[in-house]
Amino acid sequence: MKLNELSPAPGSTHSPIRVGRGIASGKGKTSGRGHKGQKSRSGGGVRPGFEGGQMPLSRRLPKRGFTNIWKKQIVEIPIEALNSFEDDTVVTEELLWEAGLINKVKDGVKVLNNGELTKKLTVRIPATKAATEQIVARGGKVEVI
Repeated sequence: MKLNELSPAPGSTHSPIRVGRGIASGKGKTSGRGHKGQKSRSGGGVRPGFEGGQMPLSRRLPKRGFTNIWKKQIVEIPIEALNSFEDDTVVTEELLWEAGLINKVKDGVKVLNNGELTKKLTVRIPATKAATEQIVARGGKVEVI
């Protein structure tokens, strides 16, 4: 064992400061909070963004745009990504997950017509009209569940 192999590195961790343990500790009596005031009280302090009564920046700036909270977040898969599978494979959402082609699914998956498909596949996820035509042209089929 060498000094540079010590873990955690020496000096990288510190024990927490124990406050309120007498005058000699240097953090006794007021425990580093000073005298009186809002920040010295239990549970005291101001909320994030508070500017002492001045109109906060978040309210001073103009508001623009709109966020649709019902928007669907569909994961898009280019059709050429399906070339990584063997012929006559049944492509499902789970198979795409295991193959590492998708990693976060919120509201669904859809195959887009980006690129060329060279394999004959059975696709069990939604696909665009152009992607469906390309899959069928290669002898495969699209089954929407």
